[in-house]
Amino acid sequence: MRVALYQARTGIDPAANARDLAAAVAGAAAGGAAILFTPEMSGLLDRDRQRAAVHYRHEADDPVLAAVRAAAAEHSIWVALGSLAMLAEDEERLVNRSFLIDGGGAVRARYDKMHLFDVDLPTGESWRESASFRPGDAAVVAETPLGKLGLSICYDLRFPALYQALSGAGATMLSIPAAFTVPTGEAHWHVLMRARAIENACFVIAAAQCGSHEDGRATYGHSLVVDPWGKVLLDMGGEGPGLGFADLDLAASQAVRSRLPVIAHRRVIPAL
Repeated sequence: MRVALYQARTGIDPAANARDLAAAVAGAAAGGAAILFTPEMSGLLDRDRQRAAVHYRHEADDPVLAAVRAAAAEHSIWVALGSLAMLAEDEERLVNRSFLIDGGGAVRARYDKMHLFDVDLPTGESWRESASFRPGDAAVVAETPLGKLGLSICYDLRFPALYQALSGAGATMLSIPAAFTVPTGEAHWHVLMRARAIENACFVIAAAQCGSHEDGRATYGHSLVVDPWGKVLLDMGGEGPGLGFADLDLAASQAVRSRLPVIAHRRVIPAL
């Protein structure tokens, strides 16, 4: 079965980003993909909070989500929409929400990013996601035409217990959409993605933001597909946006788990 990844350079205009996403949906369907995966913050990437604030909507009113749902229905393809920033239902803060959309345009699953990126990097970059976003509180596994998919977002990558919970709940694929910084990407991106695949005997599918963005940030790119043995099946590099494709052997996860039954051998470790 074939998957498509959209490596994006999302900007500060949601309408333009929605058009790019709809084009990616069409291209993925034309390329024979069963599911298209898009990056974190596919609808808007803007670190100017005041400028970005005018674009935030509740889920029911979000125009980017509506455009992707319409494109998925038009082209009869599933979309793992990496994430959108939107107004929370019951709080003043935002949520960073991933959506799984089926080939009829219906939302099959939602996941709110659990681990928020609050760091000061040696380069001088400082990020405080918790100043604007509230964290999610539940892991999510959803059925797809390719099997069970565990949802996560970007910084979640660094917390292996989440992926143990997802694979323990039956996931054979892990979606890790991202907008990684360049310094952390260069140091950790590939090794962490391969580790999550190997530890959980799952496919890892990581659509990423890339290049220099309108708001002044730079992201690492290198959208990846890694198989359950840790082999990189697709690496889209760090330069430009575009579509990439990978063909998955859906029997691979079970084959690896039969050889190395790491999930069956897991033990509950008592607190020290």
